[in-house]
Amino acid sequence: MRLNPEKHVKNNSNDYVIRVLDSPLQVPAADWNALLAVQPGDDSLNPFMRHEYLAAMLESGSATAQTGWTARFVTLSRGPQLVGACALYLKDHSYGEYVFDHAWANAYHQHGLPYYPKALVAPPFTPVPGPRLLARDAATRTLLVKALLAWCAEEGLSSLHLLFASDADVAACEEAGLMLRHNVQFHWSNTAPTLPTACGSLPPEGALRLRTGEAGSAAPAGEEEKGRPFRDFDDFLMSLSQEKRKKIRQERRKVLEAGVHFRWSLGKDISTADWDFFYRCYERTYYEHGNAPYLSRDFFQRMQDTMPENWLLFVAERNGRPIATSLIAVSAGGTRAEGQFDTITPTRVAYGRYWGALERVDCLHFEACYYQPLQWCITHGYQRFEGGAQGEHKMARALLPVKTTSAHWLAHPAFADAVERFLEREGEGMAGYMEELERRNPFRQVEPGGHAPS
Repeated sequence: MRLNPEKHVKNNSNDYVIRVLDSPLQVPAADWNALLAVQPGDDSLNPFMRHEYLAAMLESGSATAQTGWTARFVTLSRGPQLVGACALYLKDHSYGEYVFDHAWANAYHQHGLPYYPKALVAPPFTPVPGPRLLARDAATRTLLVKALLAWCAEEGLSSLHLLFASDADVAACEEAGLMLRHNVQFHWSNTAPTLPTACGSLPPEGALRLRTGEAGSAAPAGEEEKGRPFRDFDDFLMSLSQEKRKKIRQERRKVLEAGVHFRWSLGKDISTADWDFFYRCYERTYYEHGNAPYLSRDFFQRMQDTMPENWLLFVAERNGRPIATSLIAVSAGGTRAEGQFDTITPTRVAYGRYWGALERVDCLHFEACYYQPLQWCITHGYQRFEGGAQGEHKMARALLPVKTTSAHWLAHPAFADAVERFLEREGEGMAGYMEELERRNPFRQVEPGGHAPS
């Protein structure tokens, strides 16, 4: 499939029109978001693929040609309807991606070949799994991948990379012959491990029940509550091993004894003053590590203006003064009181994104970035908290390893073969690493006879 110089082509067999656009602003926001809304499962609520988020990256100056992110949004239309789309960027570096291919770029350079520009399909600076190929069905998603490959070949690009892809995206990419690469993130689930009910009481009225019976009926002593949500933070702690439980309580006590207290605000309740303070903390964290922040203050202003319902802010205060913040993204759709789940709507997810502090307090990072958000998720019925890229230390806080997948195509046959062999070896190592992590499960283990050690 070859795209003509006007960057669009009509496929007469199925009446699709494919366009390559220079900006997300050339795609109507309502059409883009309507397409996002029909993605499988909780992918439909992913805030980082909303038109507002991608447009803010461009309009705030955070992801532009000047910063190495040249937008090329690809759309698939059938008649007046948008049936497929993706956010593609031409990159002249590999920063802000969190799937590292610097060794590949160096190998190209050593052989006198250009690696940049390359094509990247992912929201900028956002290592969060989610939909990358928005499509109304699997066939359209596969056609979109083929269109991307054709365009990359026509443009003479070295490679195409889809990062942190959804399961549906991975299936389409694998069908199209792309190479898969796996990594590990750490996610928390609001699900009590399988334990005898003697170790804990029943879930609250109306919470998710996974056994058949009349509402309000109690399971006989010794039967298991399988997969119920945590009632509160103490209930969550009781699911952990004694060592992990003791460590978390000690860390929380240190913050409290330092005179630090937290408040949170959601959506439009986050004031402009709080957004300003958050950015001071965010900016300082980057500069302390010797880097300029990826995102501008104007980007977060646009978040406040265009999608406030997707943001949750925790502010740490001491002696009446704010000293630190953590900003959490949440999937749209509201909350559920008292930790109750809704089995009809997609999974509600919170995403750990940014944090910063103006004062140093022992264990403040753990409190702001993990314990406060987890406590909030339990209270408001969020089923998952994604802790972001990297960090084995998250396992001690009950964030468990989850495999993430990216898909890659390299135009040069010899380099493609070399990378494929590398990915096979890396994949074997990753599988072993996952097994090792799983052996370090932080939860209490049920002993023979059905009893959990204290």
